Amino acid sequence: MARAPRPLLLLVLWTLPAPGRPSPGPVGDGGWQRAGPGPPASVAEEQRCTVERRADLTYAEFVQRYAFFRPVILQGLTDNWRFRALCSREKLLALFGDSVVRLSTANTFSYQKVDMPFQGYVEQLLRPQDPASLGNDTLYFFGDNNFTEWAPLFRHYSPPPFGLLGTTPAFSFGIAGAGSGVPFHWHGPGFSEVIYGRKRWFLYPPEKTPEFHPNKTTLAWLQEKYPTLGPSARPLECTIQPGEVLYFPDRWWHATLNLDTSVFISTFLG
Repeated sequence: MARAPRPLLLLVLWTLPAPGRPSPGPVGDGGWQRAGPGPPASVAEEQRCTVERRADLTYAEFVQRYAFFRPVILQGLTDNWRFRALCSREKLLALFGDSVVRLSTANTFSYQKVDMPFQGYVEQLLRPQDPASLGNDTLYFFGDNNFTEWAPLFRHYSPPPFGLLGTTPAFSFGIAGAGSGVPFHWHGPGFSEVIYGRKRWFLYPPEKTPEFHPNKTTLAWLQEKYPTLGPSARPLECTIQPGEVLYFPDRWWHATLNLDTSVFISTFLG
């Protein structure tokens, strides 16, 4: 059993300067796709998305068809233009560059933690994944956010409007380089939204445990194990684009792979 990301509690809220609403058009990259070595050649979108995309989903249908049964990609349910503007590279470094962030190893259990200033993480560690590196040697910024410091950002995020009875939502925010990700693990249900970049997901139902090494990266699994899988053994998979939200039910196995330098936020229903 993999450990769930640490729940976050809402402690303090205050106001950041609100950016002006951007004009219609492409999302852009927020300044995160900087010049330098490109992502590994093997990082690509899936050939065919096998997770439903829904732009007209009602709460009743969400509960009846997806909440306890299978993943779904939600479109158009939230408008996070203000949050996205605040998540540009320039703004996050200006607002939180000196804040200490807690990094986790990019393996199934994420047992090692390293603290360092956010600016140091962005300038020194935010780079494409080395395919030869093990997950327990790769540091990843996701979860373990100091909510007191990051609350001025999170207060501008509009989570998906669908909840589940008996659960409390908790945010977990992350930024990671191309080719990085977390190998297969499971926990409670939740939503994950891409703010910048693209994130490829691989999902198996609870009764179908995937074959993987907990200390190898998702990129290594994609290169070594994925090509050997027959059609019936392959996971559900899809690439989540900026503004889309993936919902995954309780105890579903999932692994992630950032196709670009990605900014993302999850809402865990604990």
